[in-house]
This record gives sequence, C-alpha cells and structure tokens, in this order.
Amino acid sequence: NYFPVFVLPTLLAFTIGFIVPFIMGVYLSFCKFTTVTDAKFVGLQNYVKIFTEDGTFGHALWYTTAFTVVSVVLINVIGFAVALLLTKKIKGTNIFRTVFFMPNLIGGIILGYVWQLLLNGLLLQINKTLTYSSVYGFWGLVILMCWQQIGYMMIIYIAGIQNIPGELIEAAQIDGANFWQRLRYVTLPMLSGAIMINLVFGVTYGLKVFDIVYVLTNGGPGHATEVLTTYAFQLYSRGQYGMSSALNTILLVITAIIGVFIVKTLSKQEVQQ
Repeated sequence: NYFPVFVLPTLLAFTIGFIVPFIMGVYLSFCKFTTVTDAKFVGLQNYVKIFTEDGTFGHALWYTTAFTVVSVVLINVIGFAVALLLTKKIKGTNIFRTVFFMPNLIGGIILGYVWQLLLNGLLLQINKTLTYSSVYGFWGLVILMCWQQIGYMMIIYIAGIQNIPGELIEAAQIDGANFWQRLRYVTLPMLSGAIMINLVFGVTYGLKVFDIVYVLTNGGPGHATEVLTTYAFQLYSRGQYGMSSALNTILLVITAIIGVFIVKTLSKQEVQQ
C-alpha cells in the first residue's frame, strides 16, 4: 500500500507550513511579545485595544468592506460580460483572452507602481493626487483591482459557459426565449459553480488585499485609505506584535465566515434549481 508514501510528505509540509504557524498565530494574538520565546499571555487585551484604541480599526473595516463589495461586483459583472463576448464566434478571441488575462500574471507591487504613475499623472491635470482624499484613493484602488482580476474571472466564466449543453440554449431559442431570458433562466443557473468560485475568490482577495494598497496610497492621506491588512502592518511596524496578530486573526475569522456563507447560500440555491 503506497498511500502513506504519497500522503505523508504532503501532510507533513502542510502541517509545518500552515497548521503550526496558524495555531501559533492565534495563540500569540492573546499574548504580549517581542519574540516568540518571550510571549506573555494577556488574554483579550490585544483585541480590546484594537476596538478601542484610536478608531482606526472601525474605519479600516468599513473601508475594506466597501472596497471589497464594489470591486467584487464590478469584476464579476465585467468579467462575465467579457466572457460572454469572447465565447461568440469572433475572430481573434484567443488573442483577446490572453490580453485580458495577462495582468493577473503581473505582481501586485509592480502593478501598483505602474498605476500610481498613470493615475497620479492624470490627476495632476486637475492638481490632485491619489492621496489627496480617500475618494481618489478608493477609486484608484478599484480601477487597479478590476484591471488585474477581470481576466482571471473571465477565464473561469468562459470555462463554465463552454460547459453549458448546447441543447439547452437551442431548446430555449425554439421556445421563443430572447437573449435576456436565456441569460436569466439558462446561462446564469448553469454557471452557479463558476459564480461561487469567483465570489469566494473575489471576496477573500478583496478582504486580504495589501500590496496594491501599500504601493498605491500606503493608507494615506492619514489613515483615510487604510485597509485591515495595511493597518495590521502598521501595528507590526510599531512593535505592537500582539495587536497585529489579533487583527490578522479577526480578519481570518471574517473571511472564513463570509466564504462559508457564500458557498452555503449558492449551494442551497443550486439544489433548489
């Protein structure tokens, strides 16, 4: 039986690389420490400080939520529309698919610097910058997020659309269904799996976004464009390691709850259909 030979190395790597650091991170969120070896248990003190210390957490949570909702909606709507267009018999669709997907292959740090130059160059025409106010920073982040992620979502939607049996579309056409009726009653229900994947991916990525925010605005002006991950980094940079661990634990719980909620909700609708 070769099962242990193949499973144990992967399980060992997963345990060392994920489970152990995860457990230690949760434990350290209840501690005050400078290194792992001098951790002192302080109970819920770190969590209380996050909620009460300076109000940054509340703003970062609201800003992260707003950014995630707006970006997820735009990315999925535009990605789905592009996927519908590129599954039609149009010349050069493979080229267009490659072009749309390419931004996803570029690192967020590089994209952040490139788009910082582009967007600040445009805003300077009206004597503004991305860090002039939270509004400019917010939409700059949304534009960059959409440009990077639309191609990825598009590929998943294309795979789902191509797996829809042609007989269903033909039957709907014979029954007199127009484009919007076919989209609502045939295409979208058959894409529930792809929609679930894209929503979970989009929400988790939006909640955990760091690199593009750090490069594009670095939370400025002040903490106006601060998201949860950049706030955790700021706490870490100030030596408040326990609070940083606590904030990361909170973010993990929020992400897990939302992910499970999306999966259960869409799975229930799929069963009903």
